[in-house]
Amino acid sequence: MPEQSRGADSALYTPPAGVRGMTSLDREAFSWTVSVPALRIPKEVLNKLVKSLKRVALKRPGLKRVVEDGADPDHRLLLLDPACVSSPGSFSSSEAEALQKASVPLEVQNYELRMTYENLKSEEVLRAVLPEGQDVTSGFSRVGHIAHMNLREHQLPYKNLIGQVIMDKTPGITCVVNKTNTIDSTYRNFQMEVLAGDGNMVAKVRENGVTYEFDFSRVYWNPRLSTEHERVVGLLRPGDTVLDVFAGVGPFAVPAARRGCSVLANDLNPESHRWLLHNCKLNKVDGKVRAFNLDGRAFIRGPLREALPALLRGAAGVHVVMNLPAMALEFLDAFRGLLDPGLSQDVAGLPHVHCYGFSKQDDPCRDVVDRASASLGAPLEGRCSVHLVRNVAPNKEMMCVSFALPKEVLFSNHSAETDLLLRFSRGTTHKEAEV
Repeated sequence: MPEQSRGADSALYTPPAGVRGMTSLDREAFSWTVSVPALRIPKEVLNKLVKSLKRVALKRPGLKRVVEDGADPDHRLLLLDPACVSSPGSFSSSEAEALQKASVPLEVQNYELRMTYENLKSEEVLRAVLPEGQDVTSGFSRVGHIAHMNLREHQLPYKNLIGQVIMDKTPGITCVVNKTNTIDSTYRNFQMEVLAGDGNMVAKVRENGVTYEFDFSRVYWNPRLSTEHERVVGLLRPGDTVLDVFAGVGPFAVPAARRGCSVLANDLNPESHRWLLHNCKLNKVDGKVRAFNLDGRAFIRGPLREALPALLRGAAGVHVVMNLPAMALEFLDAFRGLLDPGLSQDVAGLPHVHCYGFSKQDDPCRDVVDRASASLGAPLEGRCSVHLVRNVAPNKEMMCVSFALPKEVLFSNHSAETDLLLRFSRGTTHKEAEV
């Protein structure tokens, strides 16, 4: 649509100026009358002409485009979009021809149309309420019946109104929440406040054919990772084993088990662990998933370490998933010296690691490879692949680096713990050792 037409359309459907600055939603204040073009059409040809004129017919939420003609019961008025029709010359040749065949005069008249809150889109309501010139984005992430927003500072005085508008205008949304701080790096959840609705935080979602249930206020779930979950699960073959270090409520573990893989899944958050078990039962894969509630490093050097020798002697693939992008790269040192060097001759293959990380560097691929290499104590350049998962924020990317765990790391004589002991024996301070 041309810019001029969009401007005219926006001006025509702008609510009364008196709603500007409203912080508590008053739906009745969004009522006014506008004049729109209309065509007078005989009832017997109405349906056929409505199809022929669909390009120029009025399309607004909650509005009928065909109304009674008070002067003649044998006719109806077809309301037209003022952004498309400003004069009889606005009709295309095919539209004019259809009208001519139906013997309908190409005469446009004005119709006084009553507009209400119900006829507005959420963006239009918020644009009318918030201060002029400020961002009025109403974007949100949907998690089942919950709309999750991340409001900016200038929007906070209007937060409850924004929440109510989003709930009113989005079918199926019964609760709107706003994130109040950053994700907690321990349990990967964040504080939130309810802006509108019933406050029910137990969500039910369906992703890639799999159903999940969880308390959104107490676990981590990101609907924007659906494609990434599908990508990694697509790499698996029936009979493979998946070792999920930061499993959450199961977006990798459950579909992997459904694909015919054996899964060891772990998460430090007790709530995530509880819902992981629930989702395994919900999807009837609880017999294929062993779930743990441990720190990631303890899981790697405990259950994963115990299971790995037998797995590496088999013909099936072994995949390690590490989806904690804020910290996962730092956990890679837990694989150093994980297995006895004497076992290195018995392995048929090596574990394939998929490790996630955030990067704010100009070259995020090189950044995550360098950091992974440093943590492993072995170079990965030329021995790995890097995938851009998504843009998280301006100048912040989420990346996935995938590689076969190097033999010199897995069967090293020096573990991460050994290196720390060596540093202490040389007089290194505790603070330096942590760095």
